Amino acid sequence: MGVDIRSIPMGFDTIYAIRGESVILVDGGDPDRIESFKKGLERASIAPDEIRLLIATHGHWDHVGSIKEIKELTGAEVLMHREDEHFLQDGHLAQPPGLTAWGKVLTTLIKPCLPFVAIPTFDVDRFVEGDEEISLATYGIPGVVIHTPGHTRGSLSVLLEGGEAFVGDLAMNRMPLCYRPGMPIFGDNADTVRQSWRKLLDRGAKVVYPAHGAPFPAEVMSREV
Repeated sequence: MGVDIRSIPMGFDTIYAIRGESVILVDGGDPDRIESFKKGLERASIAPDEIRLLIATHGHWDHVGSIKEIKELTGAEVLMHREDEHFLQDGHLAQPPGLTAWGKVLTTLIKPCLPFVAIPTFDVDRFVEGDEEISLATYGIPGVVIHTPGHTRGSLSVLLEGGEAFVGDLAMNRMPLCYRPGMPIFGDNADTVRQSWRKLLDRGAKVVYPAHGAPFPAEVMSREV
């Protein structure tokens, strides 16, 4: 079963629409980007009511910022990991620690801005528990949702049968975050990020679709783990 993958710019983030027998979304993008979302759907020739599921790769504000409005527009269910539920309760104001020297500098610069970010609350329809895997066959998509912690404790990735890996912030590929594709500059634990990457590579990841940047070959990650 083939799929059609479309990227939708949502501010500094990119979210992805994956069409099989139905359409699912990976992430919700920055806050106040519903008009960008509508334009992206129009370019991709996707009707809002075709979207059945939105998978939040993790709970940071720049990945869930427009989920409430997207959910209201599409009627899609929202899936995220239980370990990131606290971001919803804490108001989305957390900034992950830097894993690199540049990441630590950016963390210091970003933190003062977070109290001014308002995220509308939304309901999560299903939480992933522990290392539970979720098949996407129900949605007509040949792939699974996998727990890939490291950037956050509850980070999720979508891995399709063709090797396409939608990883949120488990990898990055955009200035000013990084100048080349590779490991995230922010995260909870660098060793856990590497473990998650080994899992994805062992499961057949071939192309990486990051939230920040353009797709790149998974071979890049094999050299880093």
